[in-house]
Amino acid sequence: MAKPGRKIDRELQRRIQDLIALKGGGHNPDLVQDIIESALKLLGDVEYRGDVRVIQTALRELRYAFRLFAPYKETRKVTVFGSARTERTQPEYLQALEFSRLIAEAGFMVITGAGSGIMHAGHEGAGPARSFGVNIRLPWEQAANPVISNDKKLVTLKYFFTRKLVFIRHSDAVALFPGGFGTMDEGFETLTLMQTGKSQLMPLVLIDKPGGSYWNTWDRQVRDHLLRNGLISQDDLHLYQITDSPEQAVKWITRFYRNFCSSRFVKDLLVIRLRRAPTPSALDALNEDFAEIITGRRIHLTKPLPEERDDPDFLDLPRIAFGFNRRDYGRLRLMIDRLNSL
Repeated sequence: MAKPGRKIDRELQRRIQDLIALKGGGHNPDLVQDIIESALKLLGDVEYRGDVRVIQTALRELRYAFRLFAPYKETRKVTVFGSARTERTQPEYLQALEFSRLIAEAGFMVITGAGSGIMHAGHEGAGPARSFGVNIRLPWEQAANPVISNDKKLVTLKYFFTRKLVFIRHSDAVALFPGGFGTMDEGFETLTLMQTGKSQLMPLVLIDKPGGSYWNTWDRQVRDHLLRNGLISQDDLHLYQITDSPEQAVKWITRFYRNFCSSRFVKDLLVIRLRRAPTPSALDALNEDFAEIITGRRIHLTKPLPEERDDPDFLDLPRIAFGFNRRDYGRLRLMIDRLNSL
């Protein structure tokens, strides 16, 4: 359906449809048609060749990366971030090694940036069969680590923004180990995306070396300067968890999916898919305890909504729905924790 004010070129649409048919059709032809129309508009809208090359490369990289992940969409994945400079003998490396081994045993796959240090530990712990590598081309680094370098589940990208999109798009949890600017960037971006509802809520665990102070110092900075000055809310602190125990980190991640499966918005309703439906008394308690984040309809059981037909993997699950204020994602995280404890 055309957007209001959009001029429709019927002849162009017909020709694009013929082109799609000539290619043999395939998945989501309506969306592909829109992409082709947008690409053709570049002929008149964007003169600078460098800008067009950004669009061209980003589209190519995302298409390839999404195709690489598609066969594994049923398997939950954890992205592991941390310093490429961490040596194999350092306790942080050993923590990442143990965490990745345990999370793989729990049925998850591990995604890393495919480089050295913590990234190597992530792949070494999980093993090549349960590893993905999302590498980045840099002038001084980084060759893929030997665990993933010859694996078909490795993609090398040019742009950081496409790389970070691939990480978050395909992650069901994020584990951060001590690192530099890149680790800080990836951690804060994950928090920002969850805080603003631009990504699914997921476990974000910050794992330190035994007795280490790296993440506790970071947390103190967040509390002393961001929270105290009103730059974030108290509930935003529920979006991450800190530990120096790989076993505890794995427990937090697996518990998050004990009952919760996924969520999505359908018009004004937030739909949460679950493994087990809450009882009527549990629904009453949820509506009372989380009343401040509800706008419009109260929390209620519902059957799959017609708009959810494009998510066929979740149609047989019980679900609840309610009018969410789309602001208090830290409180929503607490609601998910409550649902997992029922």
